[in-house]
Amino acid sequence: MSKCQTYQAMVEQASNQPEQYWGHAAENISWIKPADKVLDDSDKPFYKWFKGAQLNTCFNAVDRHVLDGYGEQTAIIYDSPVTNVKQKISFSELQSQIEQLAGAMAAVGVTKGDRVVIYMPMVPQTLVGMLACARLGAIHSVVFGGFAAPELATRIDDAKPKLVLSASCGIEPNRLIAYKPLLDEAIELSQHKPDHTIILQREQLVASLVPGRDLDWVSAASQAQPHDCVAVEATDPLYILYTSGTTGQPKGVVRDNGGHAVALAWSMENVYNVKPGDVFWAASDVGWVVGHSYICYGPLINRCTTVVFEGKPIGTPDAGTFWRVINEYQVKSFFTAPTAFRAIRGCDPDGDFIKKYDISCLNALYLAGERCDPATLHWAQEQLNIPVVDHWWQTETGWPMASNLLGAAPCDIKAGSPARAVPGYDIQILNAEGEQVAKGESGMIMAKLPLPPGTLSTLWQNDQRYVDAYLSQVDGYYLTGDAGYLDEDDYLWVMNRIDDVINVAGHRLSTGRIEEVLCEHDSVAEAAVIGVNDELKGELPLGLVVLSSANRLGDAEVEKELISQVREHIGAVAAFRRILVVDKLPKTRSGKILRATMKKIANGEKYVVPATIEDDTVLEMITQSLAAS
Repeated sequence: MSKCQTYQAMVEQASNQPEQYWGHAAENISWIKPADKVLDDSDKPFYKWFKGAQLNTCFNAVDRHVLDGYGEQTAIIYDSPVTNVKQKISFSELQSQIEQLAGAMAAVGVTKGDRVVIYMPMVPQTLVGMLACARLGAIHSVVFGGFAAPELATRIDDAKPKLVLSASCGIEPNRLIAYKPLLDEAIELSQHKPDHTIILQREQLVASLVPGRDLDWVSAASQAQPHDCVAVEATDPLYILYTSGTTGQPKGVVRDNGGHAVALAWSMENVYNVKPGDVFWAASDVGWVVGHSYICYGPLINRCTTVVFEGKPIGTPDAGTFWRVINEYQVKSFFTAPTAFRAIRGCDPDGDFIKKYDISCLNALYLAGERCDPATLHWAQEQLNIPVVDHWWQTETGWPMASNLLGAAPCDIKAGSPARAVPGYDIQILNAEGEQVAKGESGMIMAKLPLPPGTLSTLWQNDQRYVDAYLSQVDGYYLTGDAGYLDEDDYLWVMNRIDDVINVAGHRLSTGRIEEVLCEHDSVAEAAVIGVNDELKGELPLGLVVLSSANRLGDAEVEKELISQVREHIGAVAAFRRILVVDKLPKTRSGKILRATMKKIANGEKYVVPATIEDDTVLEMITQSLAAS
């Protein structure tokens, strides 16, 4: 059977016989009790996977590997260039740390179903905290470390945690972020008051503890009785992960235990092409969905070694830090965001740092989190000479929706496309009336229900908002919020968010397509395109570009060439005549460019600085540049 036939067979079975398909995939998970029904569709649109089954996610990620004789295998590699610390933790050591922390949490009253907020930096203890919650059947909600106190307070009020796990500080390349004062302020601001906090003291900044409420992590864990795994229902929540909402109130995405474990185990083998014992590295943060799925749970469930990296792609100490880590720990499969590669490319356009390291161990690079422009993908392919997989998914889905299946059915790479729908996802392109559009025609990217295992089951204590936000656009479909098209080979092309389409004199244009063209120029490291109000044409595109270190042209010459390039590739219809050269683009900490915020600034509208912003001084510089232009 050819690889193409293999893919088609997988898609057909996942679509036509989902219970059989995912029931077979579930054999990779250790169950306390098997499912009474693999797919329960009795309460549409609230589908339930593996109803009646029982398991423990922590047992599947850690304990079973120890029982199977792999206790001495390295589970976590911690590499922190900002503190000059390197550490390896075996599965046996990880099990012991989780047992002790779970015991300390149980000692302060945490039981199955209770919520625990985790507000931590990129250290191994963050994974220990997540897994200790899973061990107890408690529901964790990881909040990105360093989030402002009001944002943290909002999440505390929504999740109503009995306990908060935190640390004294986070460490950036040039500064310390004191977490404890932020946590104290958040608790002061919140209506709900957690009973206790457990604080990991870091030597770089020791925090003051509130007597009776705050416990020292090391002391509490060392004095606790080890706690065993608690059986939970497959449909019980494993975690809540908050994602931005259009109303300003974050949406608490709920992930179940059973479907989550099955989907991640399937994806590690079929998407990421790694086997038990391989080293897998997702250069993200545990505060984001990538960190949940592919720093913590996915690799460990698959008995891979996972890398916890506390650093940046450039500046800790240079643009070669990724290659150093890959070489040092023999990473087989590597996952990061396109923005990281654009930063590396901007600093090292000729790949000189890559040549300093032997990275022949690396089989593939995976990019996700935002659209990957073809220029960045081509550069990565040329420099690394390995498959570069641009794949697409969301916080809500928890694992890839469209990807090249390197572990099962590899296909040709088309730069700019995340390839075809992953089996289990029936992705269709619909117009505003809910009708399928022709191949090559743009529309709303939708997924037919039911979604496969591992995707969101609802929003935390808000079923109606779940329906309103995701399921009400077209009956029987999940709204991804992205726009794009399917080509003649069923490759998906994700062009932009639905609200990132600009209307120029009646012509609807994708800002993502204009950005693609800009990034193809050798002088451009990064680009963002926004729509600016215009009395005559409604909107006009404005390009903001960051120049590569390889650029030898003056700003005026670059602008002239870029305008010409857009006219050549897209046409005069784009009316592209305005470019602003900037030092940096404002981004969230996960690397997403703040296009909507910049658009409001450019149009003189009121805006709120997102809580997830990486550096608000960059936004200030952009504001000044836009005003001056």
